[in-house]
Amino acid sequence: MTIITTIEDLRVLAKKRVPRMFYDYADAGSWTESTYRANSDDFAKIKFRQRVAVNLVDRTTRTTMIGQEVAMPVALAPTGLTGMQHADGEILAARAAERFGVPFTLSTMSICSIEDVAAHTSKPFWFQLYVMKDREFINRLIDRAKAARCSALVLTLDLQVLGQRHKDIRNGMTAPPRMTLANIVNLMTKPRWCMGILRTPRRGFGNIVGHASDVSDMSSLSAWTSQQFDPALSWADVEWIKRRWGGKLIIKGIMDAQDARLAVDSGADALIVSNHGGRQLDGAQSSIGALPAIVEAVGKRIEVHMDGGVRSGQDVIRALALGAKGVYIGRPFLYGLGAMGEQGVTKCLEIIRNELDLTMAFCGLRDVNDVDGNILLPGTF
Repeated sequence: MTIITTIEDLRVLAKKRVPRMFYDYADAGSWTESTYRANSDDFAKIKFRQRVAVNLVDRTTRTTMIGQEVAMPVALAPTGLTGMQHADGEILAARAAERFGVPFTLSTMSICSIEDVAAHTSKPFWFQLYVMKDREFINRLIDRAKAARCSALVLTLDLQVLGQRHKDIRNGMTAPPRMTLANIVNLMTKPRWCMGILRTPRRGFGNIVGHASDVSDMSSLSAWTSQQFDPALSWADVEWIKRRWGGKLIIKGIMDAQDARLAVDSGADALIVSNHGGRQLDGAQSSIGALPAIVEAVGKRIEVHMDGGVRSGQDVIRALALGAKGVYIGRPFLYGLGAMGEQGVTKCLEIIRNELDLTMAFCGLRDVNDVDGNILLPGTF
C-alpha cells in the first residue's frame, strides 16, 4: 500500500487515478501558468524563526472563522467539477470536512447539488455563489442555500469573464467526458474512477441542470454557461446579494487594497485574498504576496482569509503570520479526493494539521491564535 506523508504524495496518486482532462482541470492555471506557480513558490521564500526551551504542552490548532469554531483555521475551498475527481466527490469531501471539524464550501459549478450535500451531512456547510445575468436563477440559488441551512455565502467576484486555460482546450474538457478515441483510451487506464462514475446518477452540474431556464440537460448547459457570467457585475450587486442573503457573507477574489476597502464598505463579514488559484489573470501577484498590503488596508474592520498555493500546514502558518484569519485549500483536497476518495480528503486534512502543529511547536507556540509576524525571519517576507 502506498505510504502517504505529504500533499505531493496525494497529487502523484491522483494523477494516476483521475482521467487526464479532470486532473488537468484541477491542476492547471491560465496561459503560461506563471501566477499558478508563483502562488506556491512565494510561500517557500518565507522563513521561520526556530525557538527552543519553550513549554509546548497542550498545543491547540482550534480557532474560529467568521465566528464558527474550527479544528484548525482551514476551510475547503469551492472547486468546480469536484464530482469528476471522484464519484459523488462533493458529498465525500463535505462529510470528511464535517467529521474533521473544518468548513466545506460547495461551488455553484458542482456536480452534486446543494440538496445532495445537505442530505448527506448533518451540519451546515458554506455555499459559493457566482453572479449570473439571470438574476431569478440567482434568487432561487440563494433560496435553495437557505433551505439547506448553509451558514455562509461565499461570493466570488473574479469570474466576470472566464480565463483561458490551455490544457482544458487541448483536452476538450466536458463533464461527463465525450467519448472520443483519446478519452476512451485514457479512461481504460482509470477503471476505479470509471466504476464509481457508472454507479452514481450524479454526472452533470446539479445546481444548474433542471434549475436554470432553458437548461434541461448537459447538451444545453455549455451555451447557457458561456452567456451567463456577468461582465457588468458591480459593488451594487454585492450589496443587493448581502441584503437578499441576510446571513454571513464572504467575498472571494480580492487582490487589491482598494477593492478590500470596498469589500468592507459592502458589509461583508470576511474577504478572501485570492487570484482564483492562478486560473484567471496570468501575471497577477501571488495571493500570499498580496496578503500583507490588504491586511494593512482593512485593519480589524473585516476578517481576512486567503487561498492560492497552500500545499502544507507550514503554508497555513505563514499566511496566519502575515495577518490571515483563515486559509482555504482547493487542489490539496482535490488530490486527496482523486487519490483515495473520502479517506483521501481526511488524509489531506490530517497532513496539514500535523504540519501546522509541529511548525507551531518548532516556533515556540502552543496556540494557533498566538501566531503573528514574530515567528518569521525578518527580510524573508
